[in-house]
Amino acid sequence: MKQIKWGMIGCGNVTEKKSGPAFSKVPNSSLVAVMGRSAEKAADYAQRHGVPKWYTSVDELINDPEVNAVYIATPPDVHLEYATKALKAGKATYVEKPMALNTAECEAMNQVSRETGVPLFVAYYRRSLPYFVKVKELIDQKVIGDIRLVTVQIHYNPYSEEIGENAQPRWRVDPKISGGGHFHDLASHQFDFLEYALGPIKSAQGIARNQAGLYEADDIVVANYEFESGVLGTGSWCYTLNKEQRLDESQLMGSKGKITFSFFEKFIIKVETESGVEEYNIPYPEHVQQPLIELIVQELRGEGQCPSTGKTGARANVIMDQIAGH
Repeated sequence: MKQIKWGMIGCGNVTEKKSGPAFSKVPNSSLVAVMGRSAEKAADYAQRHGVPKWYTSVDELINDPEVNAVYIATPPDVHLEYATKALKAGKATYVEKPMALNTAECEAMNQVSRETGVPLFVAYYRRSLPYFVKVKELIDQKVIGDIRLVTVQIHYNPYSEEIGENAQPRWRVDPKISGGGHFHDLASHQFDFLEYALGPIKSAQGIARNQAGLYEADDIVVANYEFESGVLGTGSWCYTLNKEQRLDESQLMGSKGKITFSFFEKFIIKVETESGVEEYNIPYPEHVQQPLIELIVQELRGEGQCPSTGKTGARANVIMDQIAGH
């Protein structure tokens, strides 16, 4: 493949800035078609983003002869169905995260990829974001010595649409559509990066509960996990606190110091050692998925290798299923 011509299934919020425009900004890549269930929304997206074609049918987009790679930007409940169709049609496939509803669906997707020989990638773009590349570099350089302990904390207040008399929670807290709740949406990024930076997690346990009753999914999760390297980790995720207690902070504690960083909300990496404190301010690029999309395009052109595949992407689901008891 010399020119990667993408067809995009779904034109929701994630595609407006995080991913969609990046497909045509990467060298040797372009977004040539978009599909949405609503003709009005699909046409509007195509017009605003300069996409030549739009569809309301998944099959029509996948079977478009000009399209040679498919990006699935939908909720997880249809990832297995759409990825299977795209892979069997011989189209390289890039799917949003979490990869699927559960471990079994991820395994089924990877089986189709193996059988067809068509590559499958997952949108765990933190593996290539400069901010997280720096965190991994600090770990690899042993700036804080040998890593001993990892702590992850996400403590958020409820979203406005989840509270009040006319509450209308979004699909992310409907387990039938998302596979879980906010934990599955956000912790998937965290566990994927932690495995990338520190190696495989060999075991994980946790407790997942719904305390506030705002929706069906769990709203609080606590966990502990062990890496094959011997590093131990803990985590807490709560989505029903007040806004004054909002926290997105993770720490890596080593034999010679500590690294404090944020997975979602801040751009500062703080390194504390006996020689003092050093901070790195590394903002995200305009389109956060662009560095990963660039690596996917390079791999499809035979020029490199993408670090986020179906095989690596399934691991986050394995870990989350162990913690949440799914």
